[in-house]
Amino acid sequence: MLIKNSKKVVIKLGSSTVVDGKGKFKKKWVTSLIKDIKKFRGRNDLVIVSSGAIALGQNYLKIKKKRIKLEMNQAIAAVGQIHLAGEFQKLFDKHKIKTGQILISPDDTEQRRRALNVRRTFDNLFKLKAIPIVNENDTTATAEIKYGDNDRLAARVAQIIGADTLIILSDVDGLYDKSKSKTVIKTVSKIDSNISALIDNKKNSYGSGGISTKLDAAKICINAGCHMFIGNGKKNSPISNMMKNKIYTHFIPKISSLDARKKWIISSLNSFGKIYIDKGAAEALNEGKSLLPAGIVKVEGTFEKGENVLVVDENQKGLARGLSSFTSYEINKIKGKQSKEIENILGYLSKSEIIHKDDMVKL
Repeated sequence: MLIKNSKKVVIKLGSSTVVDGKGKFKKKWVTSLIKDIKKFRGRNDLVIVSSGAIALGQNYLKIKKKRIKLEMNQAIAAVGQIHLAGEFQKLFDKHKIKTGQILISPDDTEQRRRALNVRRTFDNLFKLKAIPIVNENDTTATAEIKYGDNDRLAARVAQIIGADTLIILSDVDGLYDKSKSKTVIKTVSKIDSNISALIDNKKNSYGSGGISTKLDAAKICINAGCHMFIGNGKKNSPISNMMKNKIYTHFIPKISSLDARKKWIISSLNSFGKIYIDKGAAEALNEGKSLLPAGIVKVEGTFEKGENVLVVDENQKGLARGLSSFTSYEINKIKGKQSKEIENILGYLSKSEIIHKDDMVKL
């Protein structure tokens, strides 16, 4: 699989793969990756999601402190991002490959209209035969509104552009089976409690992720119909190395009948709130029906119309994700009521469904 049989591929590079222990850009390693890309890319569209801006910024500014306040990190990222994009451009230019830079914040992927705009930007860069170099916009991201790592960002980008494959190059060979002396698990088709138990959250000096964030990314890919691989990015020619030695973990996606809109809904990183429903409403959802106010027991959180919410039963079991047609304030006023009562309660004409079946995906 990897690149050859994929029309669209996303490659995610962790900080430790592009920046060495001294804070220097790893030109030799990136050059070997570019040679791999030239070898296997063909006519495929390719995206690189790369960390490393803060590490390069710290080195350039000669800042050695590990614990830095958020607002200072934003400034360091602004300095480092120029260097990161510049280093990529210089090396890709030597191989006559065009590049472009896209900085993304969570609002760009978690709001539907902006996500469509992001996709159009990628599509136009592909038409120009350019490889987008993507990073989180750390210069404006806050602790409250942040991907937290580039694994989840890469998976969200893969979902939005309709990628066939996401390759995460890290400092490990894959997902290790702890019971078998660090044996790499070859394939995963479902992330259940047995897989989640393998999480080891050790991080290197630069990275913000770990296996936990990679499993979050895998969940997005599995639901979006995208193959995901975790492989070792420490070795030169990492893709060739993965293919030759067949050492990686391959997350196999579901055969999805969901359209692009529903894939976007199910892949959302966060929910703005929860809607608790009774047994009758849960049965109706299971039959593919819309969510009506009569079956709602409780609302948790504050959200606006069109925002992503989680629908749960009275035991907090997740049943569905969907886009709410009402604010949390409005739902609190009409919960448990019949649809015909909505206009009198709210004082204006509105939809009868809290979440329409076309805006909802069952979990």
